Amino acid sequence: MIGNADGAPCWAQLSVRDLEAAQHFYGQLFGWTAETDPDPQYGGYTTFSLGGKPAAAVAPLMNPQQPVMWLLSFATSGVDAAAEGAKGAGAQVWMGPMDVGDLGRWALLSDPTGAPFALWEGRRFSGFGVADEPNSLGWIDLSTRDVEAAVAFYKGRFDWQIWPDDRYPMVGMADTMFGGVMKMGEEVPSAVPSHWNPFFQVDDVDATAAQAADLGADLVHGPADAQMENGPRLAVIRDPQGATFGVFAPRAS
Repeated sequence: MIGNADGAPCWAQLSVRDLEAAQHFYGQLFGWTAETDPDPQYGGYTTFSLGGKPAAAVAPLMNPQQPVMWLLSFATSGVDAAAEGAKGAGAQVWMGPMDVGDLGRWALLSDPTGAPFALWEGRRFSGFGVADEPNSLGWIDLSTRDVEAAVAFYKGRFDWQIWPDDRYPMVGMADTMFGGVMKMGEEVPSAVPSHWNPFFQVDDVDATAAQAADLGADLVHGPADAQMENGPRLAVIRDPQGATFGVFAPRAS
């Protein structure tokens, strides 16, 4: 369930140094078209569309210290109360809540384990117009050093369902999984913070990973079959500017 129900993943936004390079890379990889908002108050904010429907976005870095990364937003019908509740549960509120024109109301936080995320109260814009199909978002993955604390936080704040697993507990709503939580091991440098990664569904993981490499990306993991019953084939990719994301496809039967 990826959409605008309270607690659901509703948007994915990339922050980069080079807007045109990002538009080229993701346009070639996923067939996305890019439209930059001409209003200067949005600072070059660009919406990626698939078949005319909003699939994701990219924007320039707000300052040189901001990391190049994908940021996931979760829907809420009341961002002020949601941000205050998250703060009371151990989250850090970094920006907002604030109005984004007439599009909606937004806040930037990090969960108690340090993973950044955003809250979005949609008004004129609710989020994804396309998801759960090829070349659109279909899964979200949290890498954290404290799985138990992360799971407890999101379950408590967003009322997510949890499918327990010692290696990879999965999360969702309305009996539908949309993500999982992975423990960051000692092999991950201590400087790497907890983080969410979007996973985009594709028709052919191997072909997409090869194309990404041809476009200048690095393969972080895979392509490989997930080590679980009926698990998907997947790959984790670092784009040419350093943002990580995943691609996946159902395993062929």
